[in-house]
Parts: sequence; structure tokens; C-alpha cells
Amino acid sequence: MTSNLSSNNQSNESVFKRTGLRWIWLTIICLIADQVTKQWVVGSMDLHQSINILSFFNLTYVQNPGAAFSFLADQSGWQRWFFAVIAAVASVIFVVWLAKTPKEHTLLSIAFALMLSGALGNLIDRVLFGYVIDFLDFYIGSYRWPAFNVADSMIFIGAAFMILDSFKGQSTDKVTDENTDDIK
Repeated sequence: MTSNLSSNNQSNESVFKRTGLRWIWLTIICLIADQVTKQWVVGSMDLHQSINILSFFNLTYVQNPGAAFSFLADQSGWQRWFFAVIAAVASVIFVVWLAKTPKEHTLLSIAFALMLSGALGNLIDRVLFGYVIDFLDFYIGSYRWPAFNVADSMIFIGAAFMILDSFKGQSTDKVTDENTDDIK
């Protein structure tokens, strides 16, 4: 029995060491940063209050019951669970992808870890409150982007890293193909 437990622990440790799951710590740190910043905003600001930080950036506390750009925010409430299910499914997919990504694929693993933290951060808000807490408010003159949060930022950065990694993969494949052609 003890050898089985020891064997299982070694097996689990090796999965974390040889796959993208080694970056799960990044997911946890980003998730904590997301939740701490949201709770700071809720605890120190009134709803719709705005604090000017820079000439192009405010902290503005808003609640978004919809998705990106307030998509479906004006619905009767069903979207809360719809988006919660999407975030939960996405989270499971990101964990599976992390577990299947070899450790050598660092950028892709980081991308999945960041997107996982973002999906979980917004999932927590939807389940607990029925909306996502947003507060990062960027603008240029009278043009404003929709407010967002740390979780949204992690999803965006993770997606950008995934795209970057796809270009890196193509150039690596091209070099490999060229080298193979030279060998023939």
C-alpha cells in the first residue's frame, strides 16, 4: 500500500515536472492578484465611482453581467449561468492542455496558465455575484474602451502569447523542413 502511494506521488510529481502543469503556480498568482484587486475596488470605491490616475487611465468600478464589451448584459439573468458554464468548460480545457503540453513549450504553457487564471477569476465573480467586477478604464480623448479587470488582461496576454507561439512553431517547422531538404 505504501509503495502504491509513493508510486502515485512520484507519477503526479513527474506530470507536473514534464508538462505545462509546472506553470500552475502562475495561474494561482494571477488568480490571487485578480481577486485581491477586485475586492480592493469593491471595498474602497462606490459603484460607478471613477478615480483619475493618468491622462488616459481611470480606476472606474463597474459591474458587467455580460461578456466582453458587455455582450448580452441587458438580458434577464440567464447569461450569468451561460457564461459561468463557458468559463468552467474553458478552465477544464486549459488544464487538459497544460497537462498535455510538454515542458519545453514554455510560451504555450504560460499562455494556457494565464488564460486559465482569467477564466477562473471571472468564473468566481459570476458564480458569487452574478456579474464580473471591472475597473481598469482606458481612454483617449472622448473614446473609451470598455472597462476590464486583471482576469481579462490575463486572457488577452495569454491569447497573444498563444498567437506568438503559433508563429514560433511555424518558423521552427520551416527551419526543420529546410534542414530536411538539405539532408536529402
